[in-house]
Amino acid sequence: MTVADTDTKHFHMITAAILTLSDKGSRGEREDLSGAAIADILKTISAVVSYYDILPDEKSMIKEKLIEYSGKVDLILTTGGTGLSPRDVTPEATLEVIEREIPGIAEAVRSEGLNKTKRAMLSRAVAGVRDKTLIINLPGSPRAVKENLEVIIDVIPHAIEKIKGDISECAR
Repeated sequence: MTVADTDTKHFHMITAAILTLSDKGSRGEREDLSGAAIADILKTISAVVSYYDILPDEKSMIKEKLIEYSGKVDLILTTGGTGLSPRDVTPEATLEVIEREIPGIAEAVRSEGLNKTKRAMLSRAVAGVRDKTLIINLPGSPRAVKENLEVIIDVIPHAIEKIKGDISECAR
């Protein structure tokens, strides 16, 4: 088995939840193109979307849904609510429910994003673990979702394996 083979090996099928945070989307005033983009990209790692919801930008509702999904799926990807507007509360909700933060994921996304736009530095997205579920905040626009996921999609299966208890060496 080569190193490349181990990069694509999955111990189990990845289950995922997509949580779109948008006041307009939750009222049916805007089509959720970002959630659809996430679902398409997840197919590249053979992930199955088990849950999908659209909620308003309400911290208590976001926390409740993150807690509900945690432990039921391997991965929760949120889209929306990571900017600077007063209603953007996704990072705060996420930080209140995760047990361990994984700052490198958000740092990598912001760093790569700066190559495309200076506005990437304004993202407040976070990533972490709750109940053996990886939670990652993504921005709300379909283009930004695609750009962000391109940076991290290849490490998601490995991260999930480690979160689930894989004890094999990470060194190459």
